[in-house]
Amino acid sequence: MSLERISGGQSAGMQAFGIAFVMRVLMNHKPDDRAVEEFILPENLLPLGSVLGQGVTPLDVSMVLAKVFRVQHAEVALLRLEGGLLKFIFPEHLRTTGAIPISSKAVAAHTALSKKPEIFNNFARVKHASIFETIKPVGATNNDDTEAAGPVPIQKLMSVPILDHNSAVMGVIQISRKGLDARFTQDFSREDLHDLELAAGVLAASPVMQAD
Repeated sequence: MSLERISGGQSAGMQAFGIAFVMRVLMNHKPDDRAVEEFILPENLLPLGSVLGQGVTPLDVSMVLAKVFRVQHAEVALLRLEGGLLKFIFPEHLRTTGAIPISSKAVAAHTALSKKPEIFNNFARVKHASIFETIKPVGATNNDDTEAAGPVPIQKLMSVPILDHNSAVMGVIQISRKGLDARFTQDFSREDLHDLELAAGVLAASPVMQAD
């Protein structure tokens, strides 16, 4: 896999970062891997280069994705497919609370089976398993007035499959926006969805997508 950035107007520092980013991606592929994929990344996605380094954690990945897509890191979900189950890599507090059967009606399962990106700007109206939305991190409190009334629901959601170079499903990446009222929660655009597809391609080479 090689990654290229869109040229034009970048500073010398940004150009150097882009070169380093390409090198990191190439180093994450085995020498005998003959499948070559090219991604042209816009500048706003260049920070994704950091998810390819050795020692990167799921929290690191979520923080980068949150910054790129202008959401909270708790609105990022990363799942890895293992033995017919989608298991949470992030959020951390969902790693031990269960898994999603790929045969279920969950949105993540549908994304994995269809291998197609999906966007929902009326997600609260979509029939889905909300059990994971109600589980709070260990140590979470109800000091905030909105949380005291109950967990804040997901209003907008993007769900994209993470595929390897053979188009086999490795997992699913989801970016959401939560809020008490959908009218006051910003929609995701088709451009956002396209950016998340590019991000999924980068994540396929990230150490966090490798089995523990």
